[in-house]
Amino acid sequence: MKIAVVGVGGIGGVLAATMTRAGYDVTPVVGNPTIADALSNFGYRVRELDGDEWSVPVAHPPLLKLSASDGPFDLLLCVTQSTTMEEALRSALPCLHDRSVVVVCQNGLPEARAAAIVGERRLLGGVVGWAASMPKPGSYIRTSRGEIKLGKPTDSAPDPKSIEKILSAASGVDIVDDLDGVRWSKLAINCVTTTLGAVGGGTLGGLLRHRSVRRLALEIFAEVRAVAEASGVRVQPIAGTFDIERIAITDGERDTTFGTPSLALKHSMLLAVGFKYRRLRSSMLYALERGRPPEIDFLNGEVARRGKTLGVSTPVNAALVDEVAAIAAGKTRSSVERLRAVYARSLS
Repeated sequence: MKIAVVGVGGIGGVLAATMTRAGYDVTPVVGNPTIADALSNFGYRVRELDGDEWSVPVAHPPLLKLSASDGPFDLLLCVTQSTTMEEALRSALPCLHDRSVVVVCQNGLPEARAAAIVGERRLLGGVVGWAASMPKPGSYIRTSRGEIKLGKPTDSAPDPKSIEKILSAASGVDIVDDLDGVRWSKLAINCVTTTLGAVGGGTLGGLLRHRSVRRLALEIFAEVRAVAEASGVRVQPIAGTFDIERIAITDGERDTTFGTPSLALKHSMLLAVGFKYRRLRSSMLYALERGRPPEIDFLNGEVARRGKTLGVSTPVNAALVDEVAAIAAGKTRSSVERLRAVYARSLS
């Protein structure tokens, strides 16, 4: 198989590196000349969770942009930010043949937008359950365990088993029947971790020590669950354990003055999550700090838009969209006080 990995940041870089080390014919496509030079000169350099470090030369010189002469590719993994996915897929279109398989690995709900460009018969969805970073060009660190949930967005999509072995070079692969349910669960997680981190300006562990921030998280989960249900989707547990259906705040828990045992348990669960991922820093926060467009419209913005269309109230997600927009415009700065302001404005 001739493979292209479009977007070799943290996750894309680890995917490209591990598949190349396994002997697959991988071409990295990167929009940053500095990263391209680093890969050309030094190859992929990877540090695994256990501290093991390894490197492998690129199989093909990195491309800054795809052209028809670079293809055709049998498999294309699109691992760009949501903000640039459509542009990347349009540029890749001349490099695909009729039976090419395209996997979109973005956060949010990217499949419908991707299918409009590459077609349903080529498209699979990949929900990445592990994390990685690129501390310097061409150098990658895997930062958490997990697997890739691979599924068919439509009945006409290709068979996920046709690429299962290839992706398993990088991580565990779980072929799922309910891609929508998995997508919405990951969306809920990102709407909490990525966006609260961007507005709060701190690590996940530090932010979740504040009760008002944990309450915002519980409300976000409830709003995402309600919009998913109105869309005909039941959110699926993450890794079989973290169940959005169960942790989302209920009307009864909202109405009590002194709290309930169930609500206390949910706060305890979030404290445990905060401790486990206490050093996690939001990718959206990095984007804001570097002056790049944040992915907010594809996360909480997606929830708020769909909620409005379906008649589902989403005040917390809508308030966070406004807050990120204000930070991006330079009107305010990320801080825990901004999250307290969202709490006061949307829940008090």
